[in-house]
Parts: sequence; structure tokens; C-alpha cells
Amino acid sequence: MAETGRIRVAKDKAELVKALTSAEGRTGPFQTFADVIVFAATLGVKHKKRVALGEISKREPAPIRVEHFVSMGHDWVIKLLGVTATQDIKVISPFEQEFETQRNSVFEEYANGGLEILQNELRGAVDYTERILLLLSYERNNKKEQQEEFDLSKFLS
Repeated sequence: MAETGRIRVAKDKAELVKALTSAEGRTGPFQTFADVIVFAATLGVKHKKRVALGEISKREPAPIRVEHFVSMGHDWVIKLLGVTATQDIKVISPFEQEFETQRNSVFEEYANGGLEILQNELRGAVDYTERILLLLSYERNNKKEQQEEFDLSKFLS
């Protein structure tokens, strides 16, 4: 069960999360662990990949306080994913601890799924920033191609 007030990272993804940050002399594309987790969660949602955490990282990155996400303006992502996954608007209630636990768990699982995708995409990469930019560029171009396709079905009556 999710620890209330904190977002956890799976132990097997901890090194990847650290490598993706630019703190402590590292050259990753993200400034904070929270930035990495939000990106990974949105990637997980995009690819419909939600994975249970398993063993939790106790050290760096230790569970991240939700207040950190709030201060960065990322709390809406946690709430939106909670509502989408549960199909229940009550999950965003700030007064019920069980709802906070539920939405944090949903967010953690999507982040873990996104981190799995990143592990596969970044395998063998020297420069994670370049590889992530290529991934984003591919996604953008792929979306444009789908939108530009001429759809004859709108002429059928």
C-alpha cells in the first residue's frame, strides 16, 4: 500500500531515476527526481503501462513528499491520473486519506510503467538527453502522420 504523503520509486528503477537527473554532477535531462517521475508517469499513461512497484527504494531516491510535487505544480497530474484510473471524482478529495493513498498508488504504478519503457528505450545510450529527445520527436512526428491521414469516413452517410 502507498505511503501517504509520499511518492515511492521501485528499487530496480532507482539507478535510472538518479541517472536522469542533473543533480550532483550528473548530466541527466531532468532537474529533480520529481520531474523524472512525472515524465515517466505520463509516458506510462500514453502507453497504457501500469506496473506494481514491488520492492521500494529506501535510499536515493527515497520516497518523495507530495508537497514537492505540489510546489512544482505537478500535483494536478497525480489527481488527474487518479480520476482517470478510478473513474471517480471523489478520489481528488483532500479530506480522505484513503483517496490520497489510492491516487498516489495509481501515479506510482504509471510512473513505474513509464520507467520500464525508459529502461528499454535508453538501454545502451550514452547520452540520455539525446535519446529522450529522439523519443519525443518520434512521438510528435508519429502523431502528425496520424492526424494528416485523409479520412474518407466523414463523407459516408
